[in-house]
Amino acid sequence: MMRRRPLRRAAVIGGVAAVAHHAGTKSAQAQAAEQQQAAEQQPPPEAAPVAAAPAAGGADMVAELESLKKLLDEGVLTQAEFDTQKQKLLASS
Repeated sequence: MMRRRPLRRAAVIGGVAAVAHHAGTKSAQAQAAEQQQAAEQQPPPEAAPVAAAPAAGGADMVAELESLKKLLDEGVLTQAEFDTQKQKLLASS
């Protein structure tokens, strides 16, 4: 009978560990679903108006390109919008 107790303890510990693992997995899945649902409910960011006037000098063009890149990095502009504005800016110089 001495041999059975360690086996029972191992079975109980293993069972508890399995239950904890499954509970953690369910919790993580629920949290991921909540985050996805919250992201879907947020309205998409509005595009900021970009100056239509062409830049006069090279320094102005660099500043304008930097501001466009910043808007792209912040998610205000999409890659396609950024490319379009960049082409307009480069074509006007």
